[in-house]
Amino acid sequence: MARRLRFNGTGSGVNGCPAVHEDLDTGEVIIHGPALTDPDDIARLRHLGKGEVPIVVPRELLVDFGPREVTRVPNIIGLDEFDRLFTQVKHAAWRLESRRRYASDEVTDTYAQFLRGEPVDWEGRDAEWCAERLEQNALGKRFERVRIVDNPPTPGQLYLLDNARRNSSVGEDIRQLWRSDAECLQLPVEDFWLFDSRLVARLNFDDADNLVNVELITEPVEVNRYCQARDAATHYAVPYDTFAANLPAK
Repeated sequence: MARRLRFNGTGSGVNGCPAVHEDLDTGEVIIHGPALTDPDDIARLRHLGKGEVPIVVPRELLVDFGPREVTRVPNIIGLDEFDRLFTQVKHAAWRLESRRRYASDEVTDTYAQFLRGEPVDWEGRDAEWCAERLEQNALGKRFERVRIVDNPPTPGQLYLLDNARRNSSVGEDIRQLWRSDAECLQLPVEDFWLFDSRLVARLNFDDADNLVNVELITEPVEVNRYCQARDAATHYAVPYDTFAANLPAK
């Protein structure tokens, strides 16, 4: 069975070599780069086993993209602490929404309205949340999301596409990206918020699509991976209204 590999990063800005990957199941680290070929250098290596190939990588590669812990212990935060991140953010908060449905959406009146085919009036909905977003936006802070969409979109994804009108009205930048494009870009499958390019709040869900907890990630290697995902997703995603206009008619 092929390994489930995650690309951590590369020290090269030109040809992508050398680079670091991690095996998501075993935790093993895979590094590739130019081979060490000088016979005199190879002769000085200790414990070089049969079939092993010595490679040369910059020290910065391991510092920047190698894992810091042998076993990572999740840092789980409470929902109150998670909520405070949205007012403590200094300049930008960005989210990747990767799921096909969110159980919390399906218990709302607006979701029931949407499923019945009724137009949803988002004005005044979630007044406290909207007021907070408007206040933070007035301070010059950016709030952005990229939502991954299946083809065809699920009911929950279509609901959020309609809901984007509300988010946009309070200053959020909402974009959509087809799942096939997200897979080509090798975006993370996680659902997460990225704050100020320095910390990640990963949202963990159960099999019934309920939010279970929020995991705070501050390790630079991990944060850098999510920053790369943000840059790629933002580049290829399209504004929600453009995306909606190009959906096939039902």
